[in-house]
Amino acid sequence: MSVALRSALVVPTVRRLVLLFPVAGALALAAGSVFAHDAAPTASKPLGWTYPYACCADLDCRATHKGEVLERPEGYVIAGTGEVVPMTDRRVRESPDGQFHWCAHLSGLDAGHTICLFVPPRSF
Repeated sequence: MSVALRSALVVPTVRRLVLLFPVAGALALAAGSVFAHDAAPTASKPLGWTYPYACCADLDCRATHKGEVLERPEGYVIAGTGEVVPMTDRRVRESPDGQFHWCAHLSGLDAGHTICLFVPPRSF
C-alpha cells in the first residue's frame, strides 16, 4: 500500500476522532449527573437536595412513607425489615428537609440493609 493511500485513509479517521471528543465529553458530563441521586423537593427544600454518593450509588435512597421508620428508645426501626439502627450509628445523618429518607441496598446479599438513614430532629 502506498504512503499516499495510507494517509488518505488515516485523515478521515483522525477527523472523526477529533469530532467525537466534544460529544464524548458531553456524554461524560451527562453520565455524571445520572449518578447524582436527588431527593424530591419539599416545602423546606423546594429545589430538593442531593443524597451523598457514600449513601447512594444510584437509586438506593428514597423518602419514606409515614410509619416506615419508627423512632424508638433503642434506635430507629425500619418497619419493613425490623432492622434497628442505633441513634449513635455512623449511618444516621441529619435530614436536610426534616423528613426520613432511607438508603438501602436494593439487591444482593445485603438487600434491605441500611446504608444511610436521614432523620429529622429527634422528638424526645
